[in-house]
Amino acid sequence: MVAFDRDPTAALPADLAESVTLVRSNFAELGAALDDLGIASVDGVLFDFGVSSMQFDRAERGFSLAHDGPLDMRMNPSDGQTAYDLLETSDETELADIIFNYGDERVARRIARKIVGARERGTLPKTTSEFARMIAGVMHVRGKRERIHPATRTFQALRIAVNDELGSIERGLDAAIARTGPGGRIAAISFHSLEDRIVKVRFREDERVRAITRKPLLPSDDEQSRNPRSRSAKLRVAERLP
Repeated sequence: MVAFDRDPTAALPADLAESVTLVRSNFAELGAALDDLGIASVDGVLFDFGVSSMQFDRAERGFSLAHDGPLDMRMNPSDGQTAYDLLETSDETELADIIFNYGDERVARRIARKIVGARERGTLPKTTSEFARMIAGVMHVRGKRERIHPATRTFQALRIAVNDELGSIERGLDAAIARTGPGGRIAAISFHSLEDRIVKVRFREDERVRAITRKPLLPSDDEQSRNPRSRSAKLRVAERLP
């Protein structure tokens, strides 16, 4: 088996170390990595999109609202621009588009205006807690309580943009379909509608595969109680056609 993880700190469990080859790369590079390993085709591919629990739980990675850390959000902390870099260099329209398109945030323009204003005054937050408080101030409506933290959608949007997550999914799915042998399966676990929509459309419209799951498979109540982070997970599976 071959596993992909672009995070250089990722490690295999001890019981898998001898049977699994860990490739420290974005799964979007699946085709090139298999070429390097001399593997022409595979029997199946499983994608697990998004951020890992380890990344969320480490404050220095800057993914979580629950832990104060730098506004980083890179899955590979040595590659590309940070979330702070993005906030510091993007214009108001670009920021509004990112927050609206990747976070489905209804007040994206108001948030973008606040970010640019803080930047111009030299008070742009550099930590997750400071940034979350700034966004909460924009979002707050007297007497109304949000089901989720008001900065959640903005954090998601920045993370997706920083890591080009949706582009990676597109490229990864294409490579997986191309390298999976006839009768093999491609399975994808997504955690929000943007990811799931890409998988749904690809499995429905790509003539090389046949969707096996008409609707996504969802975690059981028992699994959700044991693993609350699985609540939003959706699994879709397709079969590679001859």
